Amino acid sequence: MQGQHRVLILPGWQNSGPAHWQSRWQDLHGFHRVEQANWDWPLRGDWMVRLEEAVRAEARPTSLVAHSLGCHLVAAWAAHASDTSSVTGALLVAPPDTAREDMPPQLASWRHIVRQRLPFKALVAYSSSDPFCTADRALEMAADWGASVLSMGAAGHVNADTGLGDWPDGLDLIRQLQASA
Repeated sequence: MQGQHRVLILPGWQNSGPAHWQSRWQDLHGFHRVEQANWDWPLRGDWMVRLEEAVRAEARPTSLVAHSLGCHLVAAWAAHASDTSSVTGALLVAPPDTAREDMPPQLASWRHIVRQRLPFKALVAYSSSDPFCTADRALEMAADWGASVLSMGAAGHVNADTGLGDWPDGLDLIRQLQASA
């Protein structure tokens, strides 16, 4: 799938473990994970710098595949980046509602949700049973970001606990984003 197109994996808070579909895609397809200095106490500015470095590392079309807090990373980075032209699309899976009152203190720098329209195609895949975001809030964020939406049904937080395994349907979503770029 990669060829000329590069795929950057953007895990959320506490990273994605070995059974998570993002890790499986990295192992199976050679996608590049954007490593963060601190997965447990994520600072928005630090994470944005890492994404900026990863995007600029290679001058070729790039797809972003974000899960959870990684979705907010994409929105924050895109709102401040000087050049997003190499990014052809973003798959944003299970964005959490970081403005909720019950968010852990480790996520304080993410409480403000960036709602600026994304300058590239995006698709928000959300779950009606996500413990970190209601479907209505996910749809609001998607609308603000100018993203298409896909309901995953009652799929929890769309992580390893969901039992997606290699999630071939998700790979098809990336292919569709790449083809439409």
